Amino acid sequence: MTKQIFINLPVKDLDKTIEFFTKLGFKFNPQFTDENATCMIVSDDIFVMLLVEKFFKTFIKKEICDAKKSTEVLLALAVESRGEVDKMMTDAIKAGGSEPRAPQDHGWMYGRSFEDINGHIWEVFYMDESQMPEEMKKGQ
Repeated sequence: MTKQIFINLPVKDLDKTIEFFTKLGFKFNPQFTDENATCMIVSDDIFVMLLVEKFFKTFIKKEICDAKKSTEVLLALAVESRGEVDKMMTDAIKAGGSEPRAPQDHGWMYGRSFEDINGHIWEVFYMDESQMPEEMKKGQ
């Protein structure tokens, strides 16, 4: 059975958030898009529901974490190459995001992080498991 994941994130300005992620190459499902939310397509089985804060609050009893001040979640995206990591980072920064930490290069795994315009942190990484050190492969 195929499993899907829908990540729900609160956003302050839906239009600006859609504009930001469009510049990174993401597409959106119009069937699940209105003035309160949009469905960003990450892959065939992974989606990010970007919900205006007022609408997001209708699903929870707690306060929304201010992602500009606190971090509640790290979202990690695996991509096909080191070049794709760098391209997404360049696009994210051009679109108004920031890079909160230095790139991480472990030889077999390379990653960078960006903070989107709502403060959510996205880790973009490439991993070449054939280059993974043998001591790490033992747990597989």
